Amino acid sequence: MTTSYYKLPLETFKIIKNKEVENCDLKQSIVSYIHLITTTYFGECTFDESFGCSIWNVDFDNLTSTNKLRNTISESLVESITSQEKRLKKVNVEVAIQQEEFNNRGSLNRIKKRVDIKVKGIISRTNEQFSCLERFYIAPLSF
Repeated sequence: MTTSYYKLPLETFKIIKNKEVENCDLKQSIVSYIHLITTTYFGECTFDESFGCSIWNVDFDNLTSTNKLRNTISESLVESITSQEKRLKKVNVEVAIQQEEFNNRGSLNRIKKRVDIKVKGIISRTNEQFSCLERFYIAPLSF
């Protein structure tokens, strides 16, 4: 049984004009949905205020230790992905945080925290192993 999924970002203007919308496979759909979860803050979706994760809550937090940030993000993502992405089971999230220095054209360099998020699990329908990597810079968030 082959099922196709809409590719994100959804091109709603094509739907309105009754044109064909780009599709993707199951794995790419799950990757896109996880990306949507990680880039949404709690309360942003008014129909489901539990949708999202806590990355936005720690975006400008420069005082909390790296271990505490890692644990906060990891716990939030496991909870959100487990409750929101029903196509995955046995979800495991690994978070690594590193500081990177960016050279500016001027004399001052910027340092940002890079957050690498590896999501692993099993696709419920096929029992296949699933893995994806998200990479963000926080303070402020960018990807």
